[in-house]
Amino acid sequence: MLRNGLEPWHLLVVVTLAILLFGSKKLPEAARGLGKSMRILKSEAKAMKEENSTVEPTTVHTTVTESPAATATEPPATAH
Repeated sequence: MLRNGLEPWHLLVVVTLAILLFGSKKLPEAARGLGKSMRILKSEAKAMKEENSTVEPTTVHTTVTESPAATATEPPATAH
């Protein structure tokens, strides 16, 4: 019975029900809205994929440097 999944008459029933439920005037609007949504979703997924491929994990190398005042040797202050 369901060996091949959807058969042509199944699709005919689905299309007929869609026309009865939504009406012939609303179907083109719904299809346009669905198309716009799919384009937006596709472009956002592409942007996210490009963003993830450009951001590479990098290690941060820090060097510890002393200020010149800390390395200069000054004689200890003497009290007079």
